Amino acid sequence: MQNSSEENITRWWWIRHAPVVGQDGRIYGADDVDADTNDPESYANLAERLPKDAIWVTSHLSRTHVTADAIGSAGLDHGDRAIEIGLGEQDFGDWQGMTYEELDELWRGDHGDDAFHKFWHAPASHTPPNGESFVTVIERVSEVIERLTETHSGRDIVAVAHGGVIRAAVALALDLDPERALGLQTENLGTTRLDHIAGPGLGGNWRVAFLNMRAK
Repeated sequence: MQNSSEENITRWWWIRHAPVVGQDGRIYGADDVDADTNDPESYANLAERLPKDAIWVTSHLSRTHVTADAIGSAGLDHGDRAIEIGLGEQDFGDWQGMTYEELDELWRGDHGDDAFHKFWHAPASHTPPNGESFVTVIERVSEVIERLTETHSGRDIVAVAHGGVIRAAVALALDLDPERALGLQTENLGTTRLDHIAGPGLGGNWRVAFLNMRAK
C-alpha cells in the first residue's frame, strides 16, 4: 500500500529556464548567457501552478535567476533563493561557442557517422575537451538532490535549472541508463515534478508526477 503521509514526501518542482537569446545556434552549455523573459502568460501560469510555501533554488547561471525573478513578478513571492553551482548546465569545454554544424563535422570526422548522438551533443560517457560528460553531470546533480532532500524533507522544492540538469534528475529518480536519459525532452519554462517518498516498502524512493508540462 502506498505511503500517503505528506511528511514523508518531498516534492521537487523542476523548471527549465527561459529561452536564451543572442547565441545564433551556438552551443552555450555552462556559459552565462542572456535569456528572454518576455512571456507574461507563461509566468502567470507558473506563478499560479507552483506551490506557495516552497524552498527555492537556482543554479549559479543568470538565466535561472531572471527566470525565477519573472515568476516572482508574476505573483509568486518566494523570498530568498539558494544558489547551487552543482545545478549548473553541462560544461562542454572547447565545444562552447561552436555551431551544431561545426560540432557535427568535427565529431563525424573523428568518430564516424554511427557514433554521432541522436539527441545530444555527444554520448553520455564522452568528455568534451576541457569539459565534462553527462555522466559527471548526473553525479553532481544527484549530490545536490540527495543533500537538499534530506535537509528539507517533507517540503516542496522549486528548482530553476537547465535541460541537462533536469534530465540528470529524472535519471536519478528512475535509475535510468545515462544514454537513455539523454532522450528526455525538456522545454524552456516546462515543469517536471519528482516526488521523493521516504520510508519502507518495495520499489524505489522516487515517483514521477509529471514530465515537461508546458507553461501555457
